[in-house]
Amino acid sequence: MEMKEHQVSRQTVYEGKIICVHRDNILTADGNPALREIVEHHGGVCCAALNDRGELAFVSQYRYAYDKVVMELPAGKLERGEEPFAAIQRELQEETGAVGTDWQDLGELYPTPGYCTEIIHLYSCRVKSIGETHFDEDENLEIRFIPLEEAVRMVMAGELPDSKTQALVMRVWFAEQQKRK
Repeated sequence: MEMKEHQVSRQTVYEGKIICVHRDNILTADGNPALREIVEHHGGVCCAALNDRGELAFVSQYRYAYDKVVMELPAGKLERGEEPFAAIQRELQEETGAVGTDWQDLGELYPTPGYCTEIIHLYSCRVKSIGETHFDEDENLEIRFIPLEEAVRMVMAGELPDSKTQALVMRVWFAEQQKRK
């Protein structure tokens, strides 16, 4: 069954530093006209960095859109054309001071596929060393290490509402369980 939709026209509604919003007139697979509103985003990266005590590095920061402090795994946005692996190494060091080793690519996450092009590249690593942080000018972060099992409990209890954090905590937990078999 054909499912692909085809763009007829595009109107750029907003073009900003982080996102661009488009209003597209399309034809559905069965030829019916429809409207799609799309948020174009360059994507991001997220990392589950596990130390030798079995703890994950987390950062808490105020998220303006939600008007609350949110605890998340270290993450950041990609600049146009930036390689995800280089970006996550940089973000981990900037946000936590950690340098990783034994990196693993754990795939991609589509956080809002109904209207946004953002893809988040997920990684895990072991913490090799910890040095100084280098927050962005507009960042105010608090760093905390939480045992992996406690992080899983927090995900299941709804205490970590960030989707990329939930997915990555569970992927790392599953991978660690597989290593123990």
